[in-house]
Amino acid sequence: MNRIIPKIGAAIVTITVFLFAVFILTGFSVGQYFVCSFLPLGYIMMSAGFQHESDADRRVSANVGMIIAAVYTVLVLLVYFSQNTYVRLENLTEQADSILFFRPGSLMFCYDLLGYGMMSLSTFFIGLSMKPRKKPDKWLRYLMMIHGVFFLGCFFMPMTGVFSTASDSHGIGGNIALLFWCVYFIPIGILSYRHFRKEK
Repeated sequence: MNRIIPKIGAAIVTITVFLFAVFILTGFSVGQYFVCSFLPLGYIMMSAGFQHESDADRRVSANVGMIIAAVYTVLVLLVYFSQNTYVRLENLTEQADSILFFRPGSLMFCYDLLGYGMMSLSTFFIGLSMKPRKKPDKWLRYLMMIHGVFFLGCFFMPMTGVFSTASDSHGIGGNIALLFWCVYFIPIGILSYRHFRKEK
């Protein structure tokens, strides 16, 4: 079970990020919110596998990565679940719409960026906890640690107000950035699946 669960989690991560990219290209926002509701669950399962197999001298780093992954999960699930339920089904007042509807500068948008900033930080600490012995695992470690750089942008950019002047949450620049992230993160899911598929 210690390998089956994280292997399933890695598969969920890979599939949901791929579908997210497809829904970005097709402009299907409800689909984007729906698949991103499952991504955190897959990531938690995957991260737990790395935490379980971490060596004692790197266990603190793995534990920090797991705790931050839980923070990411809570934030992102709140954002996307609200978009597919209350925001989609209710007639919002103008003030509620400006706060709850997912668009650059809105509260939900800021929470989403914070969530993915936490995910980036989590991958950094999970990567730091790894002791790879084969080349694919070395690549996985590098990808996870470099992914930690995204934390800086996700955490600090909303504080600058740069998104407050944006009028379209699905603008071409934002979509290109999201697609770039998908292209970057899919190999992390694939390499993680490969990692947990191997026998001890």
